[in-house]
Amino acid sequence: MRNALSGLLWNPIPLFGGRYLLMPGADLLFFKMVGSHMAYCRRYGQYTMNPESSTKASERPLFDRSSSQDSLDEVSMEAYWTELENIKRSNENRQEGQEAIVVKEPDEGELEEEWLKEAGLSNLFGESADDPQESIVFLSTLTRTQAAAVQKRVETVSQTLRKKNKQHHIPDVRDIFAQQREAQEKSPDDSDLRSVRTNENKGQGKDEQPSSGADDNKELIPLVPEDIPASETDINLEVSFAEQAVNQKEFSKERTQKIKGNDAPLPSFRLPKDKTGTTRIGDLAPQDMKKVCYLSLIELTALYDVLGIELKQQKAVKIKTRDSGLFGIPLTILLEQDQRKVPGTRIPLIFQKLISRIEEGGLETEGLLRIPGAAMRIKNLCQELEVKFYEGTFNWESVKQHDAASLLKLFLRELPQPLLTMEYLKAFQAVQNLPTKKEQLQALNLLVILLPDANRDTLKALLEFLQRVIDNKEKNKMTAVNVAMVMAPNLFMCHALGLKSSEQREFEMAAGTANVMHLLIRYQKLLWTIPKFIVNQVRKQNTENQKKERKAMKKLLKKMAYDREKHEKQDKTANGADVPQGVIRVQAPHLSKVSMAIQLTEELKASDVLARFLSQESGVAQTLKKGEIFLYEIGGNIGERCLDDDTYMKDLYQLNPNAEWVIKSKLV
Repeated sequence: MRNALSGLLWNPIPLFGGRYLLMPGADLLFFKMVGSHMAYCRRYGQYTMNPESSTKASERPLFDRSSSQDSLDEVSMEAYWTELENIKRSNENRQEGQEAIVVKEPDEGELEEEWLKEAGLSNLFGESADDPQESIVFLSTLTRTQAAAVQKRVETVSQTLRKKNKQHHIPDVRDIFAQQREAQEKSPDDSDLRSVRTNENKGQGKDEQPSSGADDNKELIPLVPEDIPASETDINLEVSFAEQAVNQKEFSKERTQKIKGNDAPLPSFRLPKDKTGTTRIGDLAPQDMKKVCYLSLIELTALYDVLGIELKQQKAVKIKTRDSGLFGIPLTILLEQDQRKVPGTRIPLIFQKLISRIEEGGLETEGLLRIPGAAMRIKNLCQELEVKFYEGTFNWESVKQHDAASLLKLFLRELPQPLLTMEYLKAFQAVQNLPTKKEQLQALNLLVILLPDANRDTLKALLEFLQRVIDNKEKNKMTAVNVAMVMAPNLFMCHALGLKSSEQREFEMAAGTANVMHLLIRYQKLLWTIPKFIVNQVRKQNTENQKKERKAMKKLLKKMAYDREKHEKQDKTANGADVPQGVIRVQAPHLSKVSMAIQLTEELKASDVLARFLSQESGVAQTLKKGEIFLYEIGGNIGERCLDDDTYMKDLYQLNPNAEWVIKSKLV
């Protein structure tokens, strides 16, 4: 496309709502397709390429707010630039003494070595590498693409250590994965692991379907169907995302093209019902959640590898920060001082109060989040809050609604490290480069899992608040796109990095990060789900570890001259607990009825089990307990898991027959 004004060649890049980004060298513009002409607007002005529309453009103020949704979309990018200017002005008033984060550029191999540590595989190299057996169980549960991602990083670390002539053990990747394969061959029930390797079994035809025999219930990592592509609206949590990406290439020849649909409505993705229950962040015991994080990092890396996207983690050199106050304080320190005031709080009190103050003013206020408060007033309010907030003497009535919104955004920007963390900020930004919206959503799901608890909980509170703002878009004129445009620079442009971006980079950031922000808001209910294939990998790890422990126990018993047969008989009796076949015994130590034997049926759900126990409570207690207590699956091949109401108990029992079933309150 050639510009009639300058004769330069323009390259259009799709943005939201039918708009495109034109990048003629250093000049940065965006325009919207409007019938037969293209109106485009620069940061500080508006022009048209069609002479007939120039009069209309000049007559209409840039920030004119009509009731037309189209007019709101036309200025959504302008909202980004306005917010950026507000941030720059706010930064000029920042408190002195705050330091910029120093991001250390990793040496060769350092990045991969750090990655292996983050993935729980540090014992593959270094001083602890003498016995890598601890990692063999972990490696044996990986999918083909996950194993390839690990192998690639181990090879890089091995080469680097050899170059540096390190004295400690240097892993040979062939030895490591040879041991992994040997362990799998010895395992009598590893069919579930091999089921993900759809191309390894040459004897299986492409159109051959998985067996429907009795062993199907034991499959923890199901086969990727190669003959039928998944529906565009379904999110398959049973199969590795990276494995899906490999298989999807056969069905999408347009994958090499740029993403279609930055200007199209976002799909209405849904999670198919899982009879064994949906697992959400917070449902698992800490030891299992740790394994989930290891696997999520490996899976995210495998997904990016398959799609040809570079994934590089950054590490911030530790800097001196204040150890008390409100703004510019690390989240962990802020929560520690908050928990002294309100035990158990998981979201900073100042953050909660600012959201509450905004909502008190009504979410129907036009331009909410977009219109800034006065800069000097914001600065004074910050100083006053620092002194009076914890004393309880701050006068919240004096805080205007737009000031509270500005303070909320300032809080996010002033965090010493980004809310999305220094390690994963680039990975969040890179989501925009993934080929499909489904893969973008899958990557965001894994990234949310990888966030530290404090960051994840605060992000959740923010996204829920932003959705409430959007729910009032008819009156406040803040659509999801507009909110994304305004909030993106506050989450993705960390002031502490001290980066002075070029104008071109700023414009690229505007389009990309606003897209990612939009996805975070739109799909937030899906992002806090732990994929079933990862939970199943954890179950597999736990099962294999228990086998090792039982072998070790048998050896110990022999050495101690115990009667092994007697021990095994006692163990079997304890597991059976005199419960008939097809019946589970549910414990409820804090309820009136402390134990109940329940017959399993095809239709029995976790909610039905809870209802039976609650029916034994008195009226008031029944009301109080409902929504406060949950049914848990404990032991067997899982540490502990809180069940959602729609879990079918018979299906879960078949997956984990050695579990105990306990009703208790959820630890927050």
